[in-house]
Amino acid sequence: MTRLTDNQTPIRRATWAALLYLVAGLAWIAFSDRAVEAWFPDPETLSLIQTWKGFFFVLATGAVLFVVLLRQLVKDRSLLTLQHKQREALRKRERQLQVLMDNLPGMAYRCRFDPQWTMLFVSQGCARLTGYQPEDLVENRLVSYASLINAEDNEQLVADVQAAVASGESFSLEYGLTRRDGSRIWVWERGRGVEEDNGTVILEGIVLDISDRKALESELSELATRDPLTGLYNRRELSRVMEEELERARRYQRPMALLWIDFDHFKDINDTYGHAAGDSVLRSVSRLLERSVRSVDSIGRFGGEEFVIVLPEMDLEEARETAERLRKRVSSSAQPLGDGQSVPLTISVGIAVYPDHGVSVPALCAAADKAMYLAKDRGRNCVALAHLHQQLRNAP
Repeated sequence: MTRLTDNQTPIRRATWAALLYLVAGLAWIAFSDRAVEAWFPDPETLSLIQTWKGFFFVLATGAVLFVVLLRQLVKDRSLLTLQHKQREALRKRERQLQVLMDNLPGMAYRCRFDPQWTMLFVSQGCARLTGYQPEDLVENRLVSYASLINAEDNEQLVADVQAAVASGESFSLEYGLTRRDGSRIWVWERGRGVEEDNGTVILEGIVLDISDRKALESELSELATRDPLTGLYNRRELSRVMEEELERARRYQRPMALLWIDFDHFKDINDTYGHAAGDSVLRSVSRLLERSVRSVDSIGRFGGEEFVIVLPEMDLEEARETAERLRKRVSSSAQPLGDGQSVPLTISVGIAVYPDHGVSVPALCAAADKAMYLAKDRGRNCVALAHLHQQLRNAP
């Protein structure tokens, strides 16, 4: 809108109009009287003309005043109508914006860039997102937004926002948030810094709940590393673990053992009771093995009924004792078929130890696998070492 100059202000305009009227009126009185007296010397005629001259002046000035006022009133009416329409349009846009923000899947906000993230405005989505009402967060009346964020995460958020504001770019953040009921959710925030007239920076943006997406990412990550049936490491992930443990054993010159486990006559269970029963047995034995090893040990399913256990910092004798303990534990308890029945089961175990039986993961796996087949050839339900000449421990 064009700024009004001084001579366009109402008081200036009214003053100029009054002065012009006074000048015009005085000029009319002064010059018209002289002209009439010169033209009409007769007193009676002069008196009559003076009367009609006054009427004419009133009519003329009234007509001019009418035209001026009419123009001004029409203009004022147009301005008032325009302002009314603008106000109505603004109210409509505000209602639309309010409805939009209230129906957003998250929370729109406007806040100060301070340690408390002091909220100046929060949409109604705040209640669904945090459990707090908007007025609870505005000006930190009940709780500050910063208090809902983990302190360590908050430090990183401040640094990220500071960098974005300094470069004049928008920011995107992911962090955990504690709701009013104590539950934790993951949120994604997108915002931008806006500089006010006084030079302060205000942040405006939106916060969305991404807990479902995070849960899906975690599930997909789990599926990428875990066997879907047993929940143990899959072949690829256990191979990665073996590489890491072997590198650590090589660096610190410590032993590392592998147990290669295969179920005895497992095909008979599948053929007799069905694959669902076989899956139940696999899950049960997996849980049994997982409970029977140390927290630093890693166990995975390499395929079918073959399992591999990585035993960091365990020498040959300790590995043999562990394998015997696992063999006895499996053979001493019947495994459930999932229908209320159970069947006995035994395992054959092959042992390979770094660096005695190999200095690489493929070499150790091959040695442990051959030892397991040696246990199979010698009657199953036993433990065999990687070297063929070493004593085979048969089940009692």
